[in-house]
Amino acid sequence: MALKATINKATIHLSDMDRNYYDTLNLTIAQHPSETDKRMMIRLLAFILNANENLQFGKGVSDEDEAAIWQINYAEEIELWIELGQLDEKRLKKACNRAKQVKLYCYGSSADTWWAQSESKLRQFDKLSVEQFSDETAEALAERISRTMEFQVSIQDGQLWLTSGDDTLLIETTKLL
Repeated sequence: MALKATINKATIHLSDMDRNYYDTLNLTIAQHPSETDKRMMIRLLAFILNANENLQFGKGVSDEDEAAIWQINYAEEIELWIELGQLDEKRLKKACNRAKQVKLYCYGSSADTWWAQSESKLRQFDKLSVEQFSDETAEALAERISRTMEFQVSIQDGQLWLTSGDDTLLIETTKLL
């Protein structure tokens, strides 16, 4: 019998002063059995960083034809394709051919090595931007996972402050491309 996805719920009270976007997001996040807690929380954070009324989770891990997160407009055009991890050039090329803009959020202890090996190939894609979360950030996010989560999030000057109860975490990314 196949393992089923774990369903997590997140309520995000978002104040993104960099983009003048303010909303309360009530998200249902299906965590595939093969998806780590780190990846799921990075996926949630990528959603928050790009929040938009048309943004939605894709099938991601279980479907290579869909992004982890994407924004599709009313004309069924892919405005934004978001991927996570340390992907190969082929998948990112496919995303760049299908979407107007592609973002990759990488993380993990081997991200620096991956970037050193991939940078020259990925620089050819003008629609692609790459940002990296530190391994410490990914670990801290994974520690905050629960089936029901509620966060206050403030984004200003490229800094994201994530608060849960009395606990606050400063999250910043390093722009690689």
